[in-house]
Amino acid sequence: MPELRPWCKIGDNLCRNQRPMKMCYALVLASILGGPLAAQDRLDLLSAEIDRVAPLSGGVLGIGIHHLETGRELYVRGDDQFPMASSFKVPVAVQLLTLVDQGKLRLDSMVTLKPSDLHPGSGTLTNLFDDPGVSLSVRNLLELMLLISDNSATDILLRLAGGGEPVNARLRALGVSGISVDRPTVALIADAVGVRNLPPESELTPKVFRELSRQVTDDERKAAVEVFYHDPRDTATPKGMAALLRKIWRGEALSPESTALLIDIMYRCQTGQARIKGLLPPDVRVAHKTGTLGLGVAADVGVIELPGGGGHLIVTAFVKQSTKDGPEQERAIAQAARAAYDYFLFHPGR
Repeated sequence: MPELRPWCKIGDNLCRNQRPMKMCYALVLASILGGPLAAQDRLDLLSAEIDRVAPLSGGVLGIGIHHLETGRELYVRGDDQFPMASSFKVPVAVQLLTLVDQGKLRLDSMVTLKPSDLHPGSGTLTNLFDDPGVSLSVRNLLELMLLISDNSATDILLRLAGGGEPVNARLRALGVSGISVDRPTVALIADAVGVRNLPPESELTPKVFRELSRQVTDDERKAAVEVFYHDPRDTATPKGMAALLRKIWRGEALSPESTALLIDIMYRCQTGQARIKGLLPPDVRVAHKTGTLGLGVAADVGVIELPGGGGHLIVTAFVKQSTKDGPEQERAIAQAARAAYDYFLFHPGR
C-alpha cells in the first residue's frame, strides 16, 4: 500500500524510450482484430496476450478488465487475493465520502496534526512537519491520500471513517466482495517488515518506528515477508476491485457530488506514471490509484477513457511475490493495460 519506492522518473524515461513499441502494439492488434475474428469478439486473443505478459512481472500478475458501456470483461487470476498496497485507499475514500453524503462528516472540517499522526512510508506530511500543529481540511487530506498516496493522511482519514470494519461493511452494502481493509498503513508496514509490539498510537512517532525497525534482524524480516505473502488481510481480487470501480463510475456508490469529486481526484493522480498509463498515448485520460510495497508488490487500478467515444475501460492490475525490480513490475502492468486498450479500441463490438 505505501509508495515506498518512487519509480516515476524511471517510468517517464521508459515511456519516452518505448514509443515505437506503442505503434507496434497498435499495428499488430489492428491487423489481428480487423480480420474474420473481429465479428466473434474473441477475448481469448487478449487473454493470450496477458498470459504472455504475465511472466515479465517476475511474480504473479492478476488482471481485471471491464468495459463499462458494453459489459465485456476479462479476468486473469480474477478471484485470487493480492495485497492492495496503497490501492486500498480507494475503498477508504468511498467510506469517507459516504459519511460526507450522510451529513456525518464535512469536507471542510479541520484536523490538527499531532506527532502520532505522522507515519512512515510515502507522502509529504511526514517530510514537511517535524513539529506538527498545522491543521488541514478533510478534503486536503483526501487529496493527499489519493494524489500522492500520503500514508499519514490515509491513517487520519481511516480513523475518521471508523476503521477497517465500516469500510468493509460499506463494500458489503454495495454488493462488492473480494476486498478486505483491515489495518492502517503504519500497522501494515510494521507487519510486512517484521516490526512487532508497536506502542499505543498516541506514542507512535516516526522516530519511534525507525528505532523499532532497526531492531529487526534479517531472519525476522525474511520470516515476516513470508507471512505477509500469505496474509489475507488488506487484500483484493482483481474482480472485486473492478466491481468497486464500476459502482463508483456508474454513480451507485456515492452521491453525484461525491462521485464527481472522487473521479476528478483520481484523474489527477501523480503516482504510477509507468503503470496503466505507461504505454498509452499521452493524451489518453486515466483515473487511477497505485499501490507499492518494496516486497515484490505493485498495483494500479483505474479507468481508461477510450478515445473517439469508445467508452471507459476499467483495468485492475496487481503484482505479488515478484523477484524483479519495480520498473519491470511496472512494465508488465503497462503492457497488459496497453493490450487491453488496443483490443477495445480496435474491436468496439457489443
